[in-house]
Amino acid sequence: MKINTKYHGEKDIKEKEIVAFVKPIPGFPDEDKFIVLPLDEEGSFFALQSIQNEQLAFVISNPFLFCPNYDFNLEENVADQLELASETDVIVFAILTVQEPFEETTANLQAPIIINQQKNLAKQVILNQSDYTTKHPLFPNKKSVVKG
Repeated sequence: MKINTKYHGEKDIKEKEIVAFVKPIPGFPDEDKFIVLPLDEEGSFFALQSIQNEQLAFVISNPFLFCPNYDFNLEENVADQLELASETDVIVFAILTVQEPFEETTANLQAPIIINQQKNLAKQVILNQSDYTTKHPLFPNKKSVVKG
């Protein structure tokens, strides 16, 4: 099937590539089917592209790439909703808020996207008992350069 995308133009996708959200992402009640498309050659950044709305695409990344100590427990009811049989079924992404300059980009570590890569089921999970924020710096050691 062909879809129009925000960052990739028209794409030909397969039905088996579609990720179905068991509950829509908060704030987007009518969007529950997405596809993950690479944004860079290194495999660090992706677009979580709605297949229903070409203008809706979240920039996402694996949070362990920039926050190696990122850790949380997935509640049993979420594991059941996603039909997770093993930890190896899980892919975790964080939604990024891309800034200009890019070094000021932040990640939402308080609400990761959990995907069962075997069944292509997903859910955004809100971590209530956590020190993680919705605006975690991707590059915490980079300082903004002020030109004068």
